[in-house]
Amino acid sequence: MDTAEEADICRVCRSEGTPDKPLYHPCVCTGSIKYIHQECLVQWLKHSRKEYCELCKHRFAFTPIYSPDMPSRLPIQDICAGLLTSVGTAIRYWFHYTLVAFAWLGVVPLTACRIYKCLFTGSVSSLLTLPLDMLSTENLLADCLQGCFVVTCTLCAFISLVWLREQIVHGGAPQWLEQHQPPPQNAAGQANEAAGQGVAHEPPAAQPAPPDPPAQNEAEPEPPDVPPDQGDDPDLEEEEGAAAEDADANNGAQGRFKITDIWENVLMIIAVEMLGLDGSLVFLEHVFWVVSLNTLFILVFAFCPYHIGHFSVVGLGFEEYVQASHFEGLITTIVGYILLAMTLILCHGLAALVRFQRSRRLLGVCYIVVKVSLLVVVEIGVFPLICGWWLDICSLEMFDASLKDRELSFKSAPGTTMFLHWLVGMVYVFYFASFILLLREVLRPGVLWFLRNLNDPDFNPVQEMIHLPIYRHLRRFILSVVVFGSIVLLMLWLPIRLIKLLLPTFLPYNVMLYSDAPVSELSLELLLLQVVLPALLEQGHTRQWLKGLVRAWTVSAGYLLDLHSYLLGEQEDNDPNQPVNNNNNNNAPPAHHNNHNNPAPAVGEGLHAAHQAILQQGGPVGFQPYHRPLRFPFRIVLLIAFLCITLLVASLVCLTLPVFTGRWLMSFWTGSSKIHELYTAACGLYVCWLSIRGVTVLLAWMPQGRTVIVHKVQEWTLMILKTLVVALLVAGVIPLLLGLLFELVIVAPLRVPLDQTPLFYPWQDWALGVLHAKIIAAITLMGPQWWLKTVIEQVYANGIRNIDLQFIIRKLAAPVISVLLLALCVPYVIAAGVVPAVGVTPEMEILMQRRIYPFLLMVVLLIGILSFQIRQFKRLYEHIKNDKYLVGQRLVNYERKSGRTSSVPPSDPVAE
Repeated sequence: MDTAEEADICRVCRSEGTPDKPLYHPCVCTGSIKYIHQECLVQWLKHSRKEYCELCKHRFAFTPIYSPDMPSRLPIQDICAGLLTSVGTAIRYWFHYTLVAFAWLGVVPLTACRIYKCLFTGSVSSLLTLPLDMLSTENLLADCLQGCFVVTCTLCAFISLVWLREQIVHGGAPQWLEQHQPPPQNAAGQANEAAGQGVAHEPPAAQPAPPDPPAQNEAEPEPPDVPPDQGDDPDLEEEEGAAAEDADANNGAQGRFKITDIWENVLMIIAVEMLGLDGSLVFLEHVFWVVSLNTLFILVFAFCPYHIGHFSVVGLGFEEYVQASHFEGLITTIVGYILLAMTLILCHGLAALVRFQRSRRLLGVCYIVVKVSLLVVVEIGVFPLICGWWLDICSLEMFDASLKDRELSFKSAPGTTMFLHWLVGMVYVFYFASFILLLREVLRPGVLWFLRNLNDPDFNPVQEMIHLPIYRHLRRFILSVVVFGSIVLLMLWLPIRLIKLLLPTFLPYNVMLYSDAPVSELSLELLLLQVVLPALLEQGHTRQWLKGLVRAWTVSAGYLLDLHSYLLGEQEDNDPNQPVNNNNNNNAPPAHHNNHNNPAPAVGEGLHAAHQAILQQGGPVGFQPYHRPLRFPFRIVLLIAFLCITLLVASLVCLTLPVFTGRWLMSFWTGSSKIHELYTAACGLYVCWLSIRGVTVLLAWMPQGRTVIVHKVQEWTLMILKTLVVALLVAGVIPLLLGLLFELVIVAPLRVPLDQTPLFYPWQDWALGVLHAKIIAAITLMGPQWWLKTVIEQVYANGIRNIDLQFIIRKLAAPVISVLLLALCVPYVIAAGVVPAVGVTPEMEILMQRRIYPFLLMVVLLIGILSFQIRQFKRLYEHIKNDKYLVGQRLVNYERKSGRTSSVPPSDPVAE
């Protein structure tokens, strides 16, 4: 025994136990790490910030040690003193956080709004009365909301300026800004940045300077007859970029994670200190600086451009046209920015002539800022807006509308109309770019050489905005508008004309906001959003099917026109191990396109070009050789014609087949009543998807034989039956009970008076119950761990193919349905059975029947609040007792006979 006791040492300090510092065994660990000193454990817990053993995951338990003179119950005066102290602390924190909220949500937005209105009033009296306007209490809420928008705009402008500066610093300034710059005397910083990458920001000595900077992201050497760069007009389609494709080692990834964690902690500390959440009053200084920064940005970026544009518009006599646009302020400000950019470039040229280097560079940087801002507005705002309006104009006949209707809607709500058209145009541009990305996965690299590859790590639209001249952007914009508009004509306007010619009664689509059918519009909308579309988006495999169709069309067109090598490359015909024959016929596009896709860092290309070349090492090859057949241009023309015919036929099928199928199916339900075409199209699309899915599954099973097919059919039949039972319970009964309970508790007491009888529609209650069930499920999955979350996670993990009907009924459906039935039946039994037996008046019976559900809800909420307050008071009682009488804590040993001590939490945190 003595030998064994001498061998027991602390797992931390490796020392033996003493009478003053005994050893404990507080967890399940055995062997040499079984024992530990309490002091060592407390220090380790403070360092690791954990309350359990990191090896056996057992929670450490401490028993409190109180002073011997502690009474069995705390005196009333101690409880009152502790209560007053807690209330005082709560009041102090409440006052501080109220001051913080008042400063950031009241003072800052209100001052920004009042200063904005004062500057744009255009009178000297408004400047003189500005201090009194600041203290005015008129329109406080509206001014605060408008001020929040102003503050958000100024904050975004500030962040954009900082980000644009980083782009200029790391990517290099344009050549015209650096060509007259004298060599720096101290280039230590530049040497550090360009170490191992060549000389940055210098034109090459061996070749003349190109018209555009070498650091620019050229997609192609654009000849005059080349189609536009269709993929780079909007910035919305930017993919992850080089950082997502750069393969790092595990150590490097861990280092980045550590740096990311450090930056997150630093930003959190800065945000807490800046906003004043740390309890100090230093944030008042930050409030002053934010107000000053808002005023400066409003003055520089809004006031000056607006008045420059206003004076120019008035001077040129265009004031009436600008006012007729309903966006006078926006158009005037844009005109001011355009004139400001022209003035800056003229002043920059004048400063270059007189050799004012600092002034020349400052004016050039200001011009770049204005230029990039205008290009962002054009590419993200104007281009999608043009696409949206062109889509609307080309689809007028589909909805039996006219330009006069669109003009009236624009005059009635110009802001909403423009936003909706911009949104439609942005969706169109986004899906067009997504389709181009899908084409790149199928076609040979180099076929789409004239289009920007959004997955290319060398793609940087901001650098293009900085380096490319205005005429290049203008040419791309015009050609992109032509191409996108032509596609809309081909796939929307022309199919509509053909449908009206071949099927005169098919159009127009019924898109009225009401319906004559005895079905609720809200219910159908919820059914569409909650059932149909998620199934199509999540399990439709739409992208794989579309990719397969594109590949099949490409293979067919390639063999028909002898362009298989041009479209798909030689790898499908030849052995990949064999070298590809690259003769003189393997040309078109020029060879220097491949140089763009894999650029090598050369002297004079700039820091940005060298950095992007390093990022792109090991990336995909931008061009593959191909066999060029005879009459190649003629075959390309036939390919384009075949493509146009295919797009036209596909558009005709998409516009007619789902709607026709949906109308035919909905006619069995609603009869001859007209239904919104959104619902008919969704229904037909869902049926078509199910049919295609069934056909593809059968085609996949056919090569396996009849026995396998019979076994698969039996298996899928059983799975479908189980799914139908689960759907009936989980998606049918539970939402119906939940919607009916919501109707009885919330809707009926608020909408139906006592002298009227409420009517319940099971279909609407079920549809609302589906929405409520999804919200409750989402909140449950985001909340803490409890039995319902565990069951839902298990059901999600099993999926449809491994569905466990018994588990779902026993663990999910039965408990939830029982609770909902009790919530529905118990109040009704009380109101319809117990209350009449007491002998009350009929008016009281009606009152009880109508108000018992919200009354019981209030009772349940009151009981929950009382139980919460009781728990809080117990915690306060323990806190007061520990503050006055606690002298220490003693570690509890783990004993297997006495049960698991980890279930007993310590009375006071170890950190204290």
